[in-house]
Amino acid sequence: MPDGDRLLHLQNACLNAPLNQEDPEVYALVQREMYRQYSGLELIASEVILVVNKYLFQANGKFADEKPTKHPRILRRKLLWKPTGRRSPANFAAFTALLNPHDRLMGLDLPSGGHLTHGYRTAKKKISASSIFFESMPYQLDQKTGYIDYDRLEQNATLFRPKLLVCGASAYSREWDYARLRKIADQHGAYLLCDMAHISGLIAGQEAANPFEICDVVTTTTHKTLRGPRAGMIFFRKRKSDGTATDLEARVDCAVFPTCQGGPHNNTIGAIAVALKQAADSEFKKYCIQVKKNSRKLAETLTAYGYTMVTGGTDNHLILWDLRPQKFTGSKMEKICDAVHITVNKNAVNNDVSAMNPGGVRLGSSALTSRSFKERDFEHVAQFLHRAVQIGLKVQESCAAKTLKAFSEALEKNAEVRDLKNEVRAFAM
Repeated sequence: MPDGDRLLHLQNACLNAPLNQEDPEVYALVQREMYRQYSGLELIASEVILVVNKYLFQANGKFADEKPTKHPRILRRKLLWKPTGRRSPANFAAFTALLNPHDRLMGLDLPSGGHLTHGYRTAKKKISASSIFFESMPYQLDQKTGYIDYDRLEQNATLFRPKLLVCGASAYSREWDYARLRKIADQHGAYLLCDMAHISGLIAGQEAANPFEICDVVTTTTHKTLRGPRAGMIFFRKRKSDGTATDLEARVDCAVFPTCQGGPHNNTIGAIAVALKQAADSEFKKYCIQVKKNSRKLAETLTAYGYTMVTGGTDNHLILWDLRPQKFTGSKMEKICDAVHITVNKNAVNNDVSAMNPGGVRLGSSALTSRSFKERDFEHVAQFLHRAVQIGLKVQESCAAKTLKAFSEALEKNAEVRDLKNEVRAFAM
């Protein structure tokens, strides 16, 4: 036992003090965030009901979950993978393993539902590191159907000759044709990488097509439908289809450490182990089935109200809702939903002209499914969303100025907004 005097040193007392005593301000933030989640309706597709929900570019703070124990050995018994920080670092590490500087890659265009890290660039600026260090060309959706235009992708790949073909998205509601993508990649001797961040939980629950049988490398986050901590993973194929060994393990190992990151976060690795254990349970598959039922019910109910869903529906946890027929922007829908305690995010939809003021919103069912919401509950959610649009259109019409600022100020004074907020809160709690 240490000398009793050592237990009294004030410089160390803070390490064992409860958070509400040591830092009341941060404690209050945590409590407010928990209240926000449970007193409202979380419909952002990248989130579940955990304290790690909030992205800093979207809303409130995010807080860490710690699970210390013998993490690396536990996880290596579960499956072969390489842990990394989050989706963006995981993707860049995978690209670094597969490509040399200025090699070519193709990924789904951001306005088509792709992710920033898949080589996105504008006409004037290279946005992500993957477009700065590598040469990128996007593929896009069919302008009429909203589905991936595989024929045009194949034609453009013949001209561009990529070394890496990336599939996966942050806002695509349909299944991927991995076999078609494999064929296109093989025509040019390219690697095929799947970023399954959004649908990894559904894949684990066998409720989405499996990319592991076809792709060379698979990356994912662990905090979306997988319901784990905020982290990333990289999977790689150890043998080719003919049985010969690949060198991907050594390349991914080196790319993760020491090339792209330093020491691992062992607390996060432990939390991943817990999440993967949960994903292997039969109850997790029930959750995945319900996620899809709920998203379909939400899409069907909104469609019955006369609204337009991109591709006409969904195969997974998310929905893209096109509000352009109502002459209402995604930015304004996001604002009024925030005002009534419903969390959504504005999102570009097919043929959109502005990413800053897009014509749609992205909705997801994972978070509310994790709160045991069923189809009937999502019918109520759709009703709240419908009312939000109708109120928003009236507020928009009443504003002398058509700016987002004027719209937001008008929401604060609107009695219908206050009434809807109270109804949402009562329903959510």
